[in-house]
Amino acid sequence: MSTATHDFIQKTISDHPIVLFMKGTAQFPQCGFSGKAIALLKACGATQVATVNVLEDDAIRQGIKDFSQWPTIPQLYIKGEFIGGSDIMNELFESGELQTLVSQAIG
Repeated sequence: MSTATHDFIQKTISDHPIVLFMKGTAQFPQCGFSGKAIALLKACGATQVATVNVLEDDAIRQGIKDFSQWPTIPQLYIKGEFIGGSDIMNELFESGELQTLVSQAIG
């Protein structure tokens, strides 16, 4: 991964309390998993989610996988910490943990 790609990813997750690297946008998700991730965040009350459309930049699409050591997209970061993909988000939502993480990030 290039230094520029790494720096962009690091700055994005540092500058925003909630970041979702996804396929498409919050308004128009381009895959079911990304759509599910956005729906879960909205259900938790997250109104200010920074999203990065990985379909617009192949370097970011591969770079985020390298950055997190996680092979799939979407990827959620809260307060700079990698949380996981849509399956993990769903598990955290069902247990109530995702709501707590989101409320702490936006609180």
